[in-house]
Amino acid sequence: MSKAGRASAGKLAMRWTVRVIKLLALVFVLAHAYALAMKWAPVPGSILMMQRTLAGEDFRRAIVPLEDISPKLVTALIAAEDSRFCSHNGIDFEALQKAVEENQRGGRRRGASTITQQTAKNVFFWNGGGYVRKAGEAWFALFIDGMWGKRRVMENYLNTIEWGDGLFGAEAAARVRFGKRASDLTEYEAALLAAVLPNPHEWRVDPPGPYVRQRAGTLQARMRVVANEGLDDCVLEPQKWAARQRAQAN
Repeated sequence: MSKAGRASAGKLAMRWTVRVIKLLALVFVLAHAYALAMKWAPVPGSILMMQRTLAGEDFRRAIVPLEDISPKLVTALIAAEDSRFCSHNGIDFEALQKAVEENQRGGRRRGASTITQQTAKNVFFWNGGGYVRKAGEAWFALFIDGMWGKRRVMENYLNTIEWGDGLFGAEAAARVRFGKRASDLTEYEAALLAAVLPNPHEWRVDPPGPYVRQRAGTLQARMRVVANEGLDDCVLEPQKWAARQRAQAN
């Protein structure tokens, strides 16, 4: 290739590089503007819901405010999924370190995804995607934890999570699984819903199998610990949680 040809190719590569950078910057800004809007506006849907629609599959979803969801379900999810939800900043680095160490020892593989990270995935991303999605999920977990606050994170989690069979959100799951509103869930029903979350397409609550019943019973005991120790106060009693944080800081 001639010197002039190399120069032309270099200019073309530079132009494409600038265009890609501008596109990525635009996506970055729009994504964060969307995240900011979701602090107040209802999350309209998710990529997973869109995928289901494009595949011709039905799904059910009913958006309700946090006040219309049983506090027992909040406690159950914190007990099952993320006992340090109120303490971390979106990523539980302590749990992450333990998971890495255990996986390196060759023990049973464990995850360390927080409720905040799961919410970020549900609202902004998709299933799969490897390290690229994981990195974006981690960033947005930190962002929404600071921007939305704990109550809003939990509210959006409860309105976007899937409980199998195309049931998205606590209200749809409560109505179909138990024939009642999410606000009326009992402690045991809340524990059942939390118990199946690791694999809601295979584990059932209507009726629950032996393993799910056993797991739900264990979760009920853990729910009482969470409640007694105030590990759900940042969602259910934010004023008490804030007062405790101020006292610890002083």
